[in-house]
Amino acid sequence: MIAVYIVIFLATVFFIITNLPVFGRLPRGQRLSKIKHLAIYSDGALQNQSFTPMQPEGVSFFKILKAFFFEKHPNRSPDKALPFVTPDIAGKPKSDSPEIIWFGHSSYLIKADGLRILVDPIFSKTPSPFSFIGSKAFKGTDVVKADHFKAIDVLLITHDHYDHLDYQSILEIAPQAKTIVTSLGVGSHLERWGIKTEKINELSWSQSITLFDHLKFTAVPARHFTGRKFKRNQTLWSAFILQTVNCKLFLGGDSGYDTHFAKIGEEFGPFDLALLECGQYNAYWPYIHMFPEDTIQAAIDLKAKALMPVHWAKFSLAMHTWDDPIKRVVVAAAAKQFPLVTPKLGETVTLNGNLPTDNWWLVK
Repeated sequence: MIAVYIVIFLATVFFIITNLPVFGRLPRGQRLSKIKHLAIYSDGALQNQSFTPMQPEGVSFFKILKAFFFEKHPNRSPDKALPFVTPDIAGKPKSDSPEIIWFGHSSYLIKADGLRILVDPIFSKTPSPFSFIGSKAFKGTDVVKADHFKAIDVLLITHDHYDHLDYQSILEIAPQAKTIVTSLGVGSHLERWGIKTEKINELSWSQSITLFDHLKFTAVPARHFTGRKFKRNQTLWSAFILQTVNCKLFLGGDSGYDTHFAKIGEEFGPFDLALLECGQYNAYWPYIHMFPEDTIQAAIDLKAKALMPVHWAKFSLAMHTWDDPIKRVVVAAAAKQFPLVTPKLGETVTLNGNLPTDNWWLVK
């Protein structure tokens, strides 16, 4: 009987923990019906446009786990605080050109047409459901806090992974945000966290929405996956095209390299700037994250005029050194003679104005 009681106790604890709000809620009802009617839905889950295994043939999950814990590079985190420029978060753009402020990883603020758009904010110490699990944020990346973002005009969430949909940041920012744009299905998590349904706009691929009369968002395909607990690909993952009055930006989210970039470039390009992931890659998962060389090719495929690499400089979610992404992408860009924008954390990038290219990560 003692064994039975132990099993019941452990099962109860497991049930309670896995149903905590931080894990969100899977889509249901009308939202689930919309997902099931998408052309990319089959076998009980959403699918990528190309066959996308989580790891290559011959590589098991346990092999990846072993490598992650026992093949760590000593330079996965910087040994001192990263330089951070204190940004003007609340102010309006100082020119007619959009301004972009990057906070590390894939979090950045876009100021355009008198409005503020915040993308994938994560200001927690770790990109995980609990603060004691996972990679700690690098020193110097905690200058900006979630409570600094008051009355954001548009909160954009690309997909539901913990490093893009951060529970604590959402609780602080979303209730005051005027409107939210995200991928189909993600609204289920937001509603579980008390966010009003009427401010949530969920898009499937190729769908668009125009906000504030002139700000247009279009969801486009990415090659990735989703899931906050055990069941994967129940919500959609997307990149987004942002069209302002006088420019067009590609907001990449997470994606492995594939032919979709060229198709998007043909249909929607050229872009004034592409913000693409450049970090957290490995040969053990080559289909769901890009290597830096792929990132350059994706920007070329998109017909972007310049590339701003993100998804690095805050967390160590792979085995490479913390600065390997930026070093490799700089070399790849030079080989292709492709323009890079490399701001310090918190530094303001101004299209048609300040496009920083300093190699700040090399400064000792």
